[in-house]
Parts: sequence; C-alpha cells; structure tokens
Amino acid sequence: MAQETATEKKTNPIVKFLRIPDKYPDEAAYFWGMQCGACDAKFLGARLACGKCGETDKLSEVKFGDEGEIYVFSVVHQTVPGLEAPYVGAIIDLDDGVSIRANVYGLDPEKPDTSWFGKRVKMFTEVTAQDRDGNDVVAAKFRVQE
Repeated sequence: MAQETATEKKTNPIVKFLRIPDKYPDEAAYFWGMQCGACDAKFLGARLACGKCGETDKLSEVKFGDEGEIYVFSVVHQTVPGLEAPYVGAIIDLDDGVSIRANVYGLDPEKPDTSWFGKRVKMFTEVTAQDRDGNDVVAAKFRVQE
C-alpha cells in the first residue's frame, strides 16, 4: 500500500511581478521588475530587452516600493463572478517610476470625485482565492492613505 504524503500548501502571486517571500505574511510581498542600465527605464516583471532603448545586456532586477498615487481611475459596475461591484479600478504611478493597474479601497465608488486624481495610495496584499491544488492565491491591492 502506497503511503500518501501531504503536500505543503503554497502561497502564489496572482501576477508574476508580485513576489511572495517565504515568510509571508510576516514579511511583506513586493513588486519587482527590471531596470535598464543604459537608459534607466524601469518595467514590472521580467524582460529580455529594454522596451525603451532595446538594450539586452544591461538589464538588472530591482525591487519596487509599495506607495504611489492615482494617475487615472474608473468605477467598474460589471465584473467577473466573485468580485463585488461597483469598485474603483485605477492606474497607479508608483514612486519608483513604474505604473500598475489595481483596485483601490477607501474610496466610495458611488461618489466618484476628481479629487481622487493624484491621491496617495499604499499597496496591501490579501489572499483572494485558492487554486485547483488548494494553494492560496495572493493579489496586490491599494488603499488610500489619509
């Protein structure tokens, strides 16, 4: 009789440019990407070449911060099953010079306002689902800073 071994539950990011440390949640997840040594352009995630200058040999991995500001936003009224609408979706300009699309919490989607442009936000993460193997799936979201 074969003995079954329990597999350890994992924590996986919902996107490849979100890193989940081994000690998560005690150690914070973070965004990572590439920076070009030739032109200083920055990109989320892995790259084989710089999208700005085409350089292939001078790309290095960098860790990005978790704060930024709302560049543009939209109130989403129709969404996929399992996600409650309405909610605020935005493009966030991180302080490190990259932009990301994410949901923003702490704003009332029933009362959108132009004062939201430029509003400071900070990333947080949470488990949003389980995959087919029962592993936690973690997503990055943003909360308004007061």
